[in-house]
Order: sequence, then structure tokens, then C-alpha cells
Amino acid sequence: MKQLVAFVMIAAAFAAGGYWYGQRGGHAPATEPVTAKADAKAAARASAKAGAGERKVLYWHDPMYPQQKFDKPGRSPYMSMDLVPVYADEQAGEGGVAVSARVRQSLGMRMGNAEMTELRQDLVAVGYVQADERRIARAEVRTQGWVERLRVRAVNDPVSAGQVLAEIYSPELLQAQEEYLLARRMAQGADEPLVRAARRRLELLGMGGTDLARLEQSGTASRRVPLLAPISGVLTELGVREGAMVQAGMPAFTLTDLSSVWITVEVPEAQAAVLRQGQRASATVQTLPGQRFEGRVDYIYPELNAQTRTVKARIVSPNPASALKPGMFANVLLAASLRKAITVPTEAVIQTGTRTVVIVLENDRFRAATVKVGAETEGRTEILAGLKEGEPVVASGQFLIDSEASLRGALARLDGGAAPAPADAAPRHKGRGRITDMHIVKGHVEIEHEAIPALKWPAMTMEFVVTDKPSLRALKRGDFVEFEVRARPTPDNEYVIERIERKVAP
Repeated sequence: MKQLVAFVMIAAAFAAGGYWYGQRGGHAPATEPVTAKADAKAAARASAKAGAGERKVLYWHDPMYPQQKFDKPGRSPYMSMDLVPVYADEQAGEGGVAVSARVRQSLGMRMGNAEMTELRQDLVAVGYVQADERRIARAEVRTQGWVERLRVRAVNDPVSAGQVLAEIYSPELLQAQEEYLLARRMAQGADEPLVRAARRRLELLGMGGTDLARLEQSGTASRRVPLLAPISGVLTELGVREGAMVQAGMPAFTLTDLSSVWITVEVPEAQAAVLRQGQRASATVQTLPGQRFEGRVDYIYPELNAQTRTVKARIVSPNPASALKPGMFANVLLAASLRKAITVPTEAVIQTGTRTVVIVLENDRFRAATVKVGAETEGRTEILAGLKEGEPVVASGQFLIDSEASLRGALARLDGGAAPAPADAAPRHKGRGRITDMHIVKGHVEIEHEAIPALKWPAMTMEFVVTDKPSLRALKRGDFVEFEVRARPTPDNEYVIERIERKVAP
């Protein structure tokens, strides 16, 4: 009986020990990854120190957040891991795209240079011809009367200065002539006050010096007094007809001198800054091919047309032989002053929709440089920022470096831009590990994974978002899984699991 009791006690002791060992053994795998992580961290530190002594370190970064750079080693503020160094030789090897000279030649790729050139930003505008308002004159009747004879009968008839336009009968003017002749006969000298007053009255009534001399010579008052043209030009307004009565101050004739005309142009608001008073201009009209009319900007109107968003400017241009007719449309070229600027061939500039880039050849590799462009003229585009003088650029064939379909994302990758690539363009990376925690509703899973060389990740434990939430229902804590992770196109480029499935533990 004593032997049976002793045997039962020994069996109970073994059972308790087995239970304790099972409980400890269940946690043993959890301690192994911790040791592995510590070893990986120590190895990373040693590698960084060794590498720093042999190779030049540009900066340190967290491989999961490569856009954030650090100037010294340490722990990542984002993940539970050490920062990874980036060396100068690695950076040079990863940036840009390499294309051999033979391939460039076979593809017909042409190169150009960013050159300092004299830039002349001429402005082309559309204008219309109108009469010079400073060359308009009127012939008016200064006393009441009647038009007994009309010498110029149609609008647009040419006239010369001093030409008789009409002959006017005016009782008041006839009476003033007779009074002047009477004053001369009664006066002993021509300088008598009465004679001077009578002559002055005739001048005020519109009688010219030639008519006065004829009156003094003949001694007979004239029934008809001629109305003379003050300037040479064309008759643009005719306000009287033969036999009509006229009043004092009535504008009987309007004359316009077309030997010089105005060309009024309307310049878009964005280009109005180049307008200068005295600026040279040349105009052409469609009806006069081969002829060019030179002029200068005479006046810039101090207002903006709110509907067309244009600024008006007035150009004075000589008009030999009256070739330019008021109302004609003209194409006007406004010459701008020369200035020096860095330019590239216009075909080298690529507009991606969000930015402007130029493909630059640097150390036998091509990279995309974001530039700020200015004026464009004569096949070259001004570069305000982003390039230096002498840098070689791709003038033709730049789309062969990267397909047009992936231009937005790929060009950003070439020069390290912040523009994210499309989700479908991001590569997938395979990983293996053990599930330590999971939340099916939220679609979160925590995995203690092995090192992922493609991402330069050491072995560690981290949480992921799983895009395929239903796949988590077939998994549980402790399962060994294989998964595919890809960067999500967000400002932080966070990584998500797109495929996960249970695998047999190695």
C-alpha cells in the first residue's frame, strides 16, 4: 500500500512539472524573435558603423518612410527599428535612368543645352485703323446766310488746304463790306480808327486776307463770300446742301487729314506689362500683302476692359498715299527690348499637368528636373529656375526614357519628387512570419516577420492593414503565414497587405 501511495505522488509531481513546462514552452517561441530582433539591431548598428568607416554615408532613414531623412543614426520614430544608412555610391546608382550611347543613337534621341541667349519677347496683337483725332478740322459759317453754290458735294471727296468748299450769301457780311468801303472813302488815311474797326469786323465774320485784298482793290462789295478748307484731307462730314440756310457756328464741313493715322490695339491683361510709351511697332493688313507700316506707341489707355480683360494702346503710324483706311483690321507686332536669359529648346519641356520638367543628362544618367518656365520665342523657352547654364537636356526622344502612360509617377521617382505613383505601379514584396495579434473587423494584423531584403527591412514585429478582410477569417493567432505587401500611394507611403495565406512553418 505504501508503494502505491509513493507511486501516485511521483506521478502527480511529473504531471505538475509537465504542466509547468507546457506553459513555459508555449511562450518560448515568443522569446526567440525578441532575441532575433536584438541580434538584427546589433548587426544593423555594427553594419552602419563599419560602413561609415569605409563608405560615405549621405543620410539615415527608415525604409518604411524613405521620404524622411536623418543626419545621424538612431532609432526610427515611426517603427521599432534602427535607422538604415544610405551611402553615396548607392544614391548615385539608384537615381535616374541609364541609357547607353548606342541605344540613344538608335532611338534617334537628340540633345540640347541650357544656353544663355538674348531673349526678345515680341508681342503680337490685333488692332484697327482709325483717324488721327488731332488731324480733324471743321469749316464753319460765322454769320447767318444761304449756301448759293456748293463746290464739294460728297463725303470722302479729297480736298486741299485753301480750296473753296462753298459760296455763302450773307446780308450781314455784305453790309459789313459796304461799311468798310465807306469808311475807307471817308477816311483820309488807312490807319483811321473807324477803318480799323470795320476791317476787324470783317475778319471776325470769317473773311480771309485774300478776300479783303480783293475787296480793297476792286472797291465793290461781293455778294458771295467763299468758305475755304482749313486743311488738306478728305471730307468726312457734310452738313449743308446748296440753297440751304445756315446759322452762325453751324459745322458745315468736317475734314480729316489721313497722312497719319492711329492703330488701336487691345493687349491681353497678362501681357500688358511689356507695353511702353514710345515702343516701336509695325503693322500689316490683309488687303495690302507685303507692305509693313512702322509706328510708335503714342498712348496707353489707363483702363482695363472688364469684359475682354484687355488694355488698349494707341499707335501713331505714317500713312503714305492714304493706304491705311479707317476701319481696317491690322496685325501689329510690338517689339520688346532684348534681355539675357537661360533657355532650352521648347520641345525639351514636358508638361505633366501638375508640374513642368526637363530631362537632364548627368553623369551618363538621365534625371527629371522640375523647372519654372517663362517666355517662349523662336523655338526656345525661358527657364526661370531649375537649370543651370550649360546643362545638357534631352530635346527629342524623352518619352522613350519613360512611357507616357507612367510619366506622372515615373518622373517623380527619377528626381525623388513627392508625387506618388499610381497604386497599380507600386511593386509587391513577399514576406513570411507568424501572426501575433489580429483584429478581423478593423482589418488589422500584427505579424512577427522575417527580414524582407527587397525593402531592406530586418526581422521585426509590426502591424499591417489587410485590404482583403475576409481572408483573415481563415487565420488565427500563432499561424505561420506568407503575405505580399505593397506601398499605398499616400503622403506617408504606408504599407498594406494585399494577399495573406497560411503556410506550414519551416
